[in-house]
Amino acid sequence: MLDIKDIKNRKQYYADCFKKREYEVDLDELIGLYDKMIAIKKEQEILLAKKNKGAKEFDTIRRNGGDIQKLQIELRQNTQRAAELTEQYNKIQEEYNKIFFALPNIVVDDTPAGGKENNVVLREFKQKPTFNFKPKTHIELCKDLGLIDYERAIKIAGEGNWIYTGLGARLEWAILNFCINEHLADGFEFKLLPHILKYDCGFGAGQFPKFAEEDFFIDKKFLPNNFLLPTAETALVNLHRGEVLKEEELPKKYFAYTPCFRIEAGSNRPDERGMIRGHQFNKVEMVEYVKPEDNERAWEELLGKAERIVQKLGLHYRLVQLAGADYAHGMAKTWDIEIYIPSMDRYTEVSSVSTALNYQGRRTNTRFVRADGTKDYVYTLNASGIATSRIFPAILEQCQNEDGSVTVPDVLVPYLGCKILK
Repeated sequence: MLDIKDIKNRKQYYADCFKKREYEVDLDELIGLYDKMIAIKKEQEILLAKKNKGAKEFDTIRRNGGDIQKLQIELRQNTQRAAELTEQYNKIQEEYNKIFFALPNIVVDDTPAGGKENNVVLREFKQKPTFNFKPKTHIELCKDLGLIDYERAIKIAGEGNWIYTGLGARLEWAILNFCINEHLADGFEFKLLPHILKYDCGFGAGQFPKFAEEDFFIDKKFLPNNFLLPTAETALVNLHRGEVLKEEELPKKYFAYTPCFRIEAGSNRPDERGMIRGHQFNKVEMVEYVKPEDNERAWEELLGKAERIVQKLGLHYRLVQLAGADYAHGMAKTWDIEIYIPSMDRYTEVSSVSTALNYQGRRTNTRFVRADGTKDYVYTLNASGIATSRIFPAILEQCQNEDGSVTVPDVLVPYLGCKILK
């Protein structure tokens, strides 16, 4: 959520930010609605003062036996006008909220304008893997090595799902445990979160109301506005909703393992078969709550941790600065770690590092009090420790051998108990 007063004072700045995001909004209309609400509030305050004054005069005149008829008429008129103003205010507020709460975040100054075609590759790690044999796709490797059961997953859950089985289940669990131990060693606090959240969490994270249709809602009377968690970030940035933290409590560093549920997934595109897109996948997510002046420090910390995960796995990837229209709705800056999938000859996001500045802090009303007593909204940042449904196929394809086996990255061997999948 943004500051409407700041939007009024710096309208062109916000217009430029939204232009970079290719987000269309009439700021003059929004400001006009806000000004109308302020004008109505002022008139309501005047009427309330008249009502209170008139009530006192009414009692005095009646006690003294005076004529109260004129005052009664005036009080009735004021009451009627107050009701009219309330109705007007509610209608205008509904229009205002529809526009205001759907606004995306601002973007940092060096954000490229436009969509993903304007994303900028910042650096790469290792060279693209090359093979002196015909490499298999991760789908073929999963089937040949008995790692994933696609057919039975479709039978029991439908398209866009898979079942880890045997060494595949153990490899998935090894990746998750590797990430968890890395984050614990870095001093982050582990959270195991509910997988069903209240609507307020989606709003606080900046995903609702704009993108509510992308999530699975629970269609039951006793949970009418609850939905399945799309990412642990949605829960983590709401942990301190409505709280005022002490300055010395910051930064707060959390991470969580959760399954993630998305309606958007399940594409039938040839390059997204297998595990690249699905209705449910596993992810380890990091979130930091910080003071505004610590935003850059936290950014560098999260970026470093996310990159080191993939580096320790020994996989080729690239780091990409996203353009404004490719940002998530609530983010002011995002860089993606994109893993290379040889069979597709393309890169796919395996981790995003983002800062929301105070956008989520405002929407969740999460503040902190400084030593001098002043209060400010927290800044929130997030980064994927890793999305396993992308890293799993990357490991298989980048580390495959001519005989159809796969060499397991060294850091996973202690968790998996073997070096070769065969």
